[in-house]
Amino acid sequence: MMMSKKVIIDEVAVWDKFRAGDQRAFTELYQHFVQPLYSYSMGVTSDKELIKDCLHDLFVELWRNHATIGPTTSVKYYLMASIKRKLIRHMESQLKNHVHHSNYMLDYMEADHSQEAILIKYEEEIRTNKQLALCLNLLSKRQREAISMRFFQNMDTDQISDSMKINPQSVYNLIFGALRVMKDGLTSARAVA
Repeated sequence: MMMSKKVIIDEVAVWDKFRAGDQRAFTELYQHFVQPLYSYSMGVTSDKELIKDCLHDLFVELWRNHATIGPTTSVKYYLMASIKRKLIRHMESQLKNHVHHSNYMLDYMEADHSQEAILIKYEEEIRTNKQLALCLNLLSKRQREAISMRFFQNMDTDQISDSMKINPQSVYNLIFGALRVMKDGLTSARAVA
């Protein structure tokens, strides 16, 4: 298999052409950055399908909004920040959906008052609570604080940033790190169970 030589581009000039509507420049940006962005995203999550979906969405949105996107001195960092935000939003949404689904299932089971259903529900609740408690114990104090504010107090990033006296990027990093630790913890716990 032949190794292709890494092409060096003037990313700012290509970016400016892309913003002006040049499709070749857009293709060049895609070809130059898609693999590094994929590799970078693997550090955020190991969910390859989520990464592929988010990369696709990112480039579709870039092309759709090319006329209103501003200039940048580093296309690489602009794209890295964009894909990270997109991944974190999706992971937060997945977590909220999982919690909503779990609550729905618990409510549904409450409608069935048989002794067996009540016992199964109780055992599942105990197991889920134990798994969540174990996962929360894996987090640092700051990560637990950020997760609590975000998901239990429904605070947004700016509110958490003000409360914890850290910048918004640090809030993203704390929450992302905590979600990754919890996801890995839950995956491990389910594998053992």
